Amino acid sequence: MVTNSMAISRITDLSDSRLDPYLRLSERQLRSVLHPDEALVILESLFVIKLAFERGLDVVSVLVDERHVDALASAVSGLGEKDVDVLVADRGLLSQVTGFNVTRGYMAAARRPAARGLRDVLEGARSVAVLEGLVDVSNLGAIFRNAAALGVDGVVLAPECADPLNRRAVRVSMGNVFLVPWAVAPRPWPEALLGELRQRGFETVAMALDERAVRMDDPSLRKSQGTALFFGTEGTGLTRPVLDGVDRTVIIPMARGVDSLNVAASSAVAFWELFARRRG
Repeated sequence: MVTNSMAISRITDLSDSRLDPYLRLSERQLRSVLHPDEALVILESLFVIKLAFERGLDVVSVLVDERHVDALASAVSGLGEKDVDVLVADRGLLSQVTGFNVTRGYMAAARRPAARGLRDVLEGARSVAVLEGLVDVSNLGAIFRNAAALGVDGVVLAPECADPLNRRAVRVSMGNVFLVPWAVAPRPWPEALLGELRQRGFETVAMALDERAVRMDDPSLRKSQGTALFFGTEGTGLTRPVLDGVDRTVIIPMARGVDSLNVAASSAVAFWELFARRRG
């Protein structure tokens, strides 16, 4: 079947092997650690799929509600000339695919982008978010969305953090994990990262409730040429090696006795106050 020069294959059975990435492969299998050239990332919603094509991701297949084929062709320029399997099915069948109902009729599978190195992410950066212990993929995706919106130059993740290319993280980020450069920090953690940051002239700042913390609107925080801002888990916060190793700690001034915010919400406040406002 061909529509607007776009080759389309109709799916009529959930057992079709072409549905494996969407229906049967676990996140671990999609990541394919032993065979990174075969690793996949799942994209959900037309907006994210369009962004993936624009960013040059190698999209392998698109799964679309038969009612939305024309909209897909209009949104993705030159789709008919790309080597992409466009899989079409009726909504009744697609509603049985996990998560399809929240994608508004569009999903895609793309090759996982090659990992960046730490030095690549830090080169030329002035604002960096460092995440320790974040395993909640929704929070992770939200932080990437905040980072993109507020102009953060890069994100560095501790080795035990969740995968930013997890299906839900990509969805919550609205595809912004493909816009903000990121890397996984080397071991030993956090010593190797702190050493690299200091060598590059970054001031290291931790979001933490401790006795030496200053308010985020403290004027002295605007004097550094580059800032690496550390965030920890909502439960235990940053570990002692990080707190002992950073230059200073900061807090968000709050009212009514509230002592903290969700980590994704606090990241938005911090990115605005320490990074976006500084740029003027």
